[in-house]
Amino acid sequence: MENKVGIIDIGSNTMRLVIYFQPQKGLPFKEVENIKMGARLRTYLNAEKIVSNEGISILIDTLHSFQLLLHHYDVTNVTCVATATIRQAKNREDILHIVQEKTGFTLTLLDEYEEAFYGYAAVIHSTDIKEGITVDMGGGSTEITYFRNRKLVEHCSLPFGSLSLRLDFVKGSIPTEEEYEQIRQYVHAQLKDIPWIFNKKVPLIGIGGSARNFGQLHQHLIDYPLAGIHQYEMNVSTVQEVQEKLKTLTFSSLQKLEGLSKERADTILPSLEVFGLLLASSKSNKFVISKKGLREGILYNKIEEENSPSPSLVDMSMQEIMYDFHINSDNSRQMTKIARLILEQMNKMKEIEGIITDKDVKLLEHAACIFHLGKYLNEESSSHHTFYLLSNRSILGLSHQERVKLSLVASYKGKRTFRQYIEPFKDWYTQEEQKKMCLLGSILKVAQSLNITKRNVVNDIKFSFKNGDWIMDIQCHDDYKPEEYRMEKQKKHLEKSLKVSLIPNFSAP
Repeated sequence: MENKVGIIDIGSNTMRLVIYFQPQKGLPFKEVENIKMGARLRTYLNAEKIVSNEGISILIDTLHSFQLLLHHYDVTNVTCVATATIRQAKNREDILHIVQEKTGFTLTLLDEYEEAFYGYAAVIHSTDIKEGITVDMGGGSTEITYFRNRKLVEHCSLPFGSLSLRLDFVKGSIPTEEEYEQIRQYVHAQLKDIPWIFNKKVPLIGIGGSARNFGQLHQHLIDYPLAGIHQYEMNVSTVQEVQEKLKTLTFSSLQKLEGLSKERADTILPSLEVFGLLLASSKSNKFVISKKGLREGILYNKIEEENSPSPSLVDMSMQEIMYDFHINSDNSRQMTKIARLILEQMNKMKEIEGIITDKDVKLLEHAACIFHLGKYLNEESSSHHTFYLLSNRSILGLSHQERVKLSLVASYKGKRTFRQYIEPFKDWYTQEEQKKMCLLGSILKVAQSLNITKRNVVNDIKFSFKNGDWIMDIQCHDDYKPEEYRMEKQKKHLEKSLKVSLIPNFSAP
């Protein structure tokens, strides 16, 4: 596969071109351009299921605009797909021919299974959720899948979307109570023939513009302290509260809401009815937003066809972060090695036996790889930059809570700054979890001091107990004076976390 890929998604509500770039083989593709056009092709599909000439003209004009961008970025590997509106059109073959003739694009019509599958694939390749229901609500259709053990089990496509519900049931700008009831009855009738949706008690994962807008809207309403919508979670009662709040607003007020795209002001309320009904029917325990959807699913599928299996999502994200911030991989490996040695030896000491879990070990290893990466921007404020950059960066495979936890450990400078960073999030973690994060951060402070010259002089570390103190026998293969000096200054962080006195004992051949 070329290192630049363009994907054009012709939906019922919007048309979008996304250009992806792979900076280095083995690293994830990055989104470098994302252009959306509110074409609303669904409004040009008449009662006879014919897309009008005006609609076709808008389609061609938009594709010509996309062509200019693809040429500007020198992208030749382009996939162009269309979903519900063109799939349902009786003149779809004419549309395919006109697109080929006027633009040179080979337009692929995704069938219902393919559209559902790509949404599922996007979720599987960008989250670590083991079992769930995905709902991809477009403008003209809604694709739903159920996966278990990360394998697709069931799928369906329902003949309505946010825009088609608005056009079919709502006469004004926002639904009346009678129109809400009509929407509910219609959606209920569609769901009753899909028994596998009911009573699953697993996360409902929202894909597509309506779901993303809903998540962004809620973040603005509560002044959410993090950036990013991917893997944002809301409980069922929160969804209901926001839904009821929006129903009290005028259309003009909806258009002005922060986080809600103005062009979705007339479709968000019908969309929320569908999400609410699905949450109730499936008895889902939470609503999770996926920023990744159809286009990413197509991209992941293309990559899988040409490459061997990828590492875990989080490991891949760590590789990407290391690349972006020019982190020396040799030094990163040594940091991880020393941190792991310290943790292994600590685990043998009775005072903390059994406290550290496998998850904690993984957290320590990931934080060690990118410890104080903020020095790439500014050496003096590396801790502050590290926390800000990591906490506001989407990290595939990590929930927002896990992302902040990684940020707190990887930016650890001391308990005072830890308390500053965690202040907006302190209700997310128990006191025990906070103490453990400080402990892991303290280990990394020591690990960093033991490779301060970046010469990888430390070979091994052994702990022993003597007269109430912990003795650290640190075996080196070369001069260790700078590491010894730095260790004396930094060991206090670990001593405070462990409530013991540490006696470093360096040796070399």
